Amino acid sequence: MTLRLEKEWMDLTAEAVGNLPAQLGVYELSDAGGDICYIGYAGGHSLFGLRSELQRWLERQPEGRMRFRYEVNMQYISRHQELLMLYVADQGTLPARNTDVNLERLGRLARS
Repeated sequence: MTLRLEKEWMDLTAEAVGNLPAQLGVYELSDAGGDICYIGYAGGHSLFGLRSELQRWLERQPEGRMRFRYEVNMQYISRHQELLMLYVADQGTLPARNTDVNLERLGRLARS
């Protein structure tokens, strides 16, 4: 298993969000330029899981301006932190819209 989320990117549209499973998991959002701008999760407080979380993003952005990919995962908090740590290891900082994460409290991945 690879650490990276490798699913295909999809346009953030009402149709795509409506087809999402109502399950727990993690997701990545990219901006129009293809750069990851947010890594999030749908947890136990998300009424309809991934569908609810991505619906919130759709309501804040015009359709088609963002893309997303997701992974159904019951260990969503650990997986979320893993994806954030991988991003920080690659980029040196958090995604631009992950202002809700304290970088000092996030673990680090060791390079071999």
